[in-house]
Amino acid sequence: MSEFLNTPEAPHAPGASIRHTRDKGEPRFPNGPKADPAGSHFERRIRSFQPRRSRVTAGQADALQRLWADRGLDIDGQLTLDLAELFGNTNPVVLEIGFGMGEATAQMAAADPDTNVLAVDVHTPGQGNLLNLADHMGLTNVRVGNGDAIILLREMLTPDSLGGLRVYFPDPWPKKRHHKRRLIQPEFLTLAATRLKPGALVHCATDWEPYAEQMLEVLGAHPGFENTVPDGGFAPRPAFRPLTRFEGQGLDKGHVVNDLLFRRVQHGQHGQHTEEHREHDQRDNDQSSTGA
Repeated sequence: MSEFLNTPEAPHAPGASIRHTRDKGEPRFPNGPKADPAGSHFERRIRSFQPRRSRVTAGQADALQRLWADRGLDIDGQLTLDLAELFGNTNPVVLEIGFGMGEATAQMAAADPDTNVLAVDVHTPGQGNLLNLADHMGLTNVRVGNGDAIILLREMLTPDSLGGLRVYFPDPWPKKRHHKRRLIQPEFLTLAATRLKPGALVHCATDWEPYAEQMLEVLGAHPGFENTVPDGGFAPRPAFRPLTRFEGQGLDKGHVVNDLLFRRVQHGQHGQHTEEHREHDQRDNDQSSTGA
């Protein structure tokens, strides 16, 4: 288990959860993330996520109250983001959709301080935990987004503004009637492609094999992306993606985890790599072989 998981809590009993009697209509965290930032501003549609209500520890609540104003972002779809202003620099920005409790996000941000990470989720305890981890690890390159990543991509980000996209262990929606809720679909990839710079890496991982096969199929068929694995197929787990507790538990149960590494191709040059992108791919594959 990573030492980063044992971050100091606020001065409350260990493992304590916040129980606060609120008046009707009072926000759960007055200085923290909103319950529904986009409200009814946008059309009703099938979503790939389902918000969960669960207990928030004292440390997570403290982080939400203290840090949200500076490091949090409510995805309301009402403004166009200036990512350089959001992070205070012009370093490349990677969007991570669905970060769970944020342990892997924090470790990857610490290992690559010259890359900014905009991590989006709707799980309040996870938002607080990632803010807490980033604070105690002294990370300045992490911002936490609260809300629907589709609204963020479509309404708030400009073309070619992202240097990468990460989707690790998204909800597999295993029942056939729910497959339409899966995030990695052709329509999502078309939207994401408009916001990714040429050469940007799209990295997905899942322990649900049928979903992995679907991801591989739709990514492989999309003209905006190209597999970095020379002969196609799945990639070994790259060294830069940490092994999380969740993943470790799955592996202990015999689950197979598949990674997919695709690159945004040059605009108007579908199916072709520049020499620079070939070098990137070779480096990624070299790292994969040492970190699998």
